[in-house]
Amino acid sequence: MSTLLVKNAHLVTLDDRQREIPEGGLFIRDGFIEQVGQIGNLPSDADETLDLKGHVLLPGLVNTHHHFYQTLTRAVPAAQDANLFNWLKTLYPIWARLTPHDIFTSTQTALAELALSGCTTASDHLYLYPNGSKLDDEIAAASEIGLRLHASRGSMSLGEADGGLPPDSVVDDEESILKDSLRLIQKYHDAKPGSMVQIVLAPCSPFSVTSDLMKQSAKLAREYGVHLHTHLAETEDEEQFCLEKFGHRPVGYMQEVDWVGDDVWFAHAVWVNDEEIKVFAKHNCGVAHCPTSNMRLASGIAPIKEYRKAGVNVGLGVDGSASNDGSHLLAEVRNAMLLSRVKEGITGYSLSDDPNRKLMTAREALYLGTRGGAAVLGRKDIGSLESGKCADFFAVNLNKLGFAGMHDPVSAIVFGQPVNADYTVVGGKFIVKEGQLVTVDERQLAEKHNQASKRLLAG
Repeated sequence: MSTLLVKNAHLVTLDDRQREIPEGGLFIRDGFIEQVGQIGNLPSDADETLDLKGHVLLPGLVNTHHHFYQTLTRAVPAAQDANLFNWLKTLYPIWARLTPHDIFTSTQTALAELALSGCTTASDHLYLYPNGSKLDDEIAAASEIGLRLHASRGSMSLGEADGGLPPDSVVDDEESILKDSLRLIQKYHDAKPGSMVQIVLAPCSPFSVTSDLMKQSAKLAREYGVHLHTHLAETEDEEQFCLEKFGHRPVGYMQEVDWVGDDVWFAHAVWVNDEEIKVFAKHNCGVAHCPTSNMRLASGIAPIKEYRKAGVNVGLGVDGSASNDGSHLLAEVRNAMLLSRVKEGITGYSLSDDPNRKLMTAREALYLGTRGGAAVLGRKDIGSLESGKCADFFAVNLNKLGFAGMHDPVSAIVFGQPVNADYTVVGGKFIVKEGQLVTVDERQLAEKHNQASKRLLAG
């Protein structure tokens, strides 16, 4: 049995009471939080002690949507100024050259970046498997970094020849998709508290899979108790595609194929109306809000305030590093807050018109990045710093130039320019310590990653 005492931090619990404890700390035993409170009320002895005087300490951030492999194709010139459909068409042929080694390397790069940004749990959506690549490659890479992983067995089965968007070279037959999905669930899925790996079934999008695959994936997921995930209502183009091909708007199509429920969450969900928000709320569907990606691809602004008012669980997602060009989850917290305020401005927000309608606060944005993300992924063991929960947290040293003059230690890390975490801990184990990754050599990883990236683009 091992113990860790964390002391003297400005502790932000994000528990139901939203407690903040100046000079607070945690007592951790075997990867779980045993006590939370003022340092004087905690045990004084532990196997290891971490003094975080001058730091703000928060629950680990939860990333609800990503495509790790896309770290290999960031800022590709031909795709820099394209909308979603044209962006995809540009990059599909490049991604068709991915190898198992590329999946492994890109996973480690993405997770290392996430860890440096305070992320402790990440969901990834891997939906193409060229040249013998498998989701196993990603799971193996994640085990070395040390973050919790929700590995989504994505899929594409509807190629251009059958009216889909992706080229036929990157789609798979549905029988093999379902067979591999079952294999992965049986081999890796762990639903216990504190689990490091959970499997998700995740057909890619309405424009890249058939209705039958959607239905069969939902049936298989519910038979084994795993969650379901897909892209939905990201752009107006998708809305038109669904109307023409399926006779429904995207949310109506999800209802048609039995993809609503508390085991389902959707990435983006930008283009929805009031009735569709009610559908999400009625069936407890979750939403992965990806503010930076939605800005980068000019997809629009998701109605986050309306979702939350209706009771829809909302988490944050970095999304693919080729539609964001970074994997910094604390930056998503900031952008979620700012983009929500932009939307208020567009809709003519005025305090004098409605004094009860308020702008998104820094603490609300942090809630989305922690408790919100945990709820979206269906996890009750992460997202806040409470007795019995996983010892997942990150800390930022406020004694830096960028925080000079900041009068609120919690809001400072959201209103200020995004910084890296000084400490990131998962299950009581250090992933980042004194600002440095401890589970991987950052310089060697970057070198290996750049070599793979250059090879991909060379053709």
